[in-house]
Amino acid sequence: MKSLGARRILRWLPWLARGEPGPAGPKSSYDQIAPVPLGQETFDAVLARDKAAKEGIDARQRKLLEERYDLTPRPDPKLKMTRGKPVPVGPAARLPAGMTWETLATLSPDEVREKGLFPPGFLPLPHPTHPVGGMVFPQQEVKALPRLERFDVAFDLPDHFLPEFPPAIFLTTRPDLGDVSNGEVVTIENYYRLFNGILNSKDMEGLRLLVTQFPQQQFNATADRKTERADGMRGVACFDCHVNGHTSGATHLVGDIRPQSHRRRIDTSSLRGVYVQRLFGSQRALKSIEDFTEFEQRAAYFDGDILSAAAKGVNPLERGSQVHFMAEVQELLDFPPAPGLGLDGKLDPKKFAAASPEMKGQALFFGKARCAECHPAPFYTDNLMRDLRVDRFFKPQEINGLMATAQGPLKTFTLRGIKESPPYLHDGRLPTLEDTAEFFNLILELKLDADEKRCLVAFMRQL
Repeated sequence: MKSLGARRILRWLPWLARGEPGPAGPKSSYDQIAPVPLGQETFDAVLARDKAAKEGIDARQRKLLEERYDLTPRPDPKLKMTRGKPVPVGPAARLPAGMTWETLATLSPDEVREKGLFPPGFLPLPHPTHPVGGMVFPQQEVKALPRLERFDVAFDLPDHFLPEFPPAIFLTTRPDLGDVSNGEVVTIENYYRLFNGILNSKDMEGLRLLVTQFPQQQFNATADRKTERADGMRGVACFDCHVNGHTSGATHLVGDIRPQSHRRRIDTSSLRGVYVQRLFGSQRALKSIEDFTEFEQRAAYFDGDILSAAAKGVNPLERGSQVHFMAEVQELLDFPPAPGLGLDGKLDPKKFAAASPEMKGQALFFGKARCAECHPAPFYTDNLMRDLRVDRFFKPQEINGLMATAQGPLKTFTLRGIKESPPYLHDGRLPTLEDTAEFFNLILELKLDADEKRCLVAFMRQL
């Protein structure tokens, strides 16, 4: 007996052979494969249509961001990431007219929802082009790696709300070396020069695979790709999103969900410190870094669409060697140094006065603010998934192609090195740590005052 997938493909073959749309039918998990051209549309037609629409798509998303946030850079010269980029300071999220953070926090979830007072910046953030989705890379990265530019859409969040580029690299095996990136973006062109003599031969091969381009849904050789460049047609590398084993802030859509409007934006998480993590993926709960590595190549690269993957050039990795080698390199990526922390992962009392904002913030973190319930020391993650039920505070609504509704449980990400990983939450809706403090003060109904939130942020910046 033929499988359901095989029967469906056979049903479509006569139409595909004629270059015509397939038979009409109810929506299903396979309706998202429409972009696979199979002779239905030429690349020149796709290119012309998408280029013509790009300005309007970018403007629509920019308008949404300006309505949600104050996008003005507000760097604090005393707050820097490892390589010197200023840490963004907020909150950037705009409040409803006449509202203050303190007043908002006194309202119940029902009151906030019924009166429409939930800050727009706290709502789920849509992909820059949600009906299409796919990997979109920040402008600072595209400038360094032009092959990552898409002709149909540009990245939306300003650079000052993103991690520094390129980020530093720290190794668990060679902490004596400090940042081993030499200030460069690690690519296939320079990985050997940078790491020969630091990694063993097996890890060198794993790193080579992590910086090798493989076909992806929007970066491949088929006619519905979203790159004009010949080098972009070769695909993307793992370290294009996870730049230097960290993140550039590149965004994508979760591949597991259908229909398209319900798929969620997912910003690239850092690979720093994955050696202490036991779940991978914001909602997939993959159980090992090997599972994550193989899943990315087989499914996430192609939006969970196995038929599209076959057409565009999926790259199955051999589990016993290639996946293992790649995973081992990822397990070597360390957090940035945190000189203010003691052996227990908490602040060293010899370095901070008892009345300092940082020490006050630590007391709040492990007490009234309830942060440590999900983010315990020393690595500030409980390796679990939790549902914040943010939908208590707003009514379901469509936002630039995204259906904002209940989102379910999400992975508890580590807070070590958190000042270097803006923006925050799984979809990047919170541009700064101040926004994050305001968000959780409201969601968890903590009733923190302004000084308590300031101290809490000061503590998190020491992690």
